[in-house]
This record gives sequence, structure tokens and C-alpha cells, in this order.
Amino acid sequence: MKFLKFLIVGVFFGIILSKSEAISWYRIYEMFKFQSFHMYGIIGSAVVVGIIFVQVIKRFNVKNYKGNAIEFIPKKSGKYRNIIGGIIFGLGWSLAGSCPGPFFILLGKGALPIVIVILGAVIGAFTYHATKNKIPH
Repeated sequence: MKFLKFLIVGVFFGIILSKSEAISWYRIYEMFKFQSFHMYGIIGSAVVVGIIFVQVIKRFNVKNYKGNAIEFIPKKSGKYRNIIGGIIFGLGWSLAGSCPGPFFILLGKGALPIVIVILGAVIGAFTYHATKNKIPH
């Protein structure tokens, strides 16, 4: 029962992604071919909403669900790692036909081949964790 509110928010988020067609392979294909603004509009509006929420959190000292202050820790600059990571992420996104967020939504909608993509993502995450100390950041 403790995490029921998170489950409800996750289900609501999944419904929104599904209804907005953000999980559609065809919409993602159109985006990568620069044929439609649909996905760029969704991503752009998410960035704008994120900026607004971060500013609200900073200015009004919003607390997290446990009552602790939310801190924003500046990251080290890393142009090359962000560019290379973004390219790898984008290639995986275009090959899978989905970004990691909608994987489980697609699974819930009955797209069983997404299980292979989920397994690949999990293996990739474990591989990165096992090798992160050996690669430059």
C-alpha cells in the first residue's frame, strides 16, 4: 500500500503515452526521418514542463515525499560523453523503435517482441555497471 500512489501515477503516465501515440513505432520512425513534428512536440513540451517544475522546486523549496529538501547537484561538464552517449541512446532507440520509457507499456499492450528489447536493455545496463570503472567518463 505504501507505493500505491507511485503505481497509480505510473499507470496514468502509461495511459497518457499510449493515447498520445508516443509508443507508436510509426511515430518514432516519422520522427527519425524528420517527416512529422508530433514526437518533437511531445518531447519539447516535456522539456518545457520539466524546466517549469525544476524552477518551482528551487524557488518554493518543495520537499520530496519523505519530507526532505530536494537538492540539485551540478554535474561535471562532459561534452564528448554526452554526445557519444546520446548517439548510442539514439541508435538503440531507432533500432528498438521505442525509447526505454514505453517498453513496459508496449508489453502491457501485448507487444510480446518487446521482451527481447527489455532483456537487451537490462543486459546493457548490467554490462555498463560491470565496466563503468574501466571506461573513461
